[in-house]
Amino acid sequence: MLRATKVIRKPAVKADKVVDSVTLDHEGRHRRRVALKGDGGLDFLLDLDKAVALADGDALKLEDGQLVRVVAAPQPLLEIRAENPLRLLRLAWHIGNRHTPAEITADAIYIEADHVLAEMVRGQGGIATPVERPFQPERGAYDHDCGHDHGHGHHHHHHHGHGHHHHDHGHDHAHDHDHHHGHGHR
Repeated sequence: MLRATKVIRKPAVKADKVVDSVTLDHEGRHRRRVALKGDGGLDFLLDLDKAVALADGDALKLEDGQLVRVVAAPQPLLEIRAENPLRLLRLAWHIGNRHTPAEITADAIYIEADHVLAEMVRGQGGIATPVERPFQPERGAYDHDCGHDHGHGHHHHHHHGHGHHHHDHGHDHAHDHDHHHGHGHR
């Protein structure tokens, strides 16, 4: 089976090298290793060093130099609108505070369908309408190399001292989680 080991971003994709396409929803476009079947029937293995967020129009480079174009599949989303830009900005803040992937346009925000967030939007005076369309959320501010866009986009380092009878020694732990205990992000 052919392996795809490199991502070519949309502007650099050469149409004459494209041999197939693969249509994937948002979750399917964020993988490291998975067997895929192209829309035209080509079987190949996505085999990247790390999980990468693929955008509509990007391509996967096969070992033989050929390309498979990535197509964003339509999926159930919520289209969030508001009566004015200030209310939409406030809704964006509330959505971002929940670390929910969001696609931002000039007059709407799109998020994955979620009845709890729909009620939150409506409770804040916004409009949440179910729609079906390709989802291309913003990549995180800390995502410099096509990385992960789920949850926290950065790491926090903490020093925890653990006492052992007559001596202490610290352990440095890196982990992702939500917290609010008064220290800044690195």
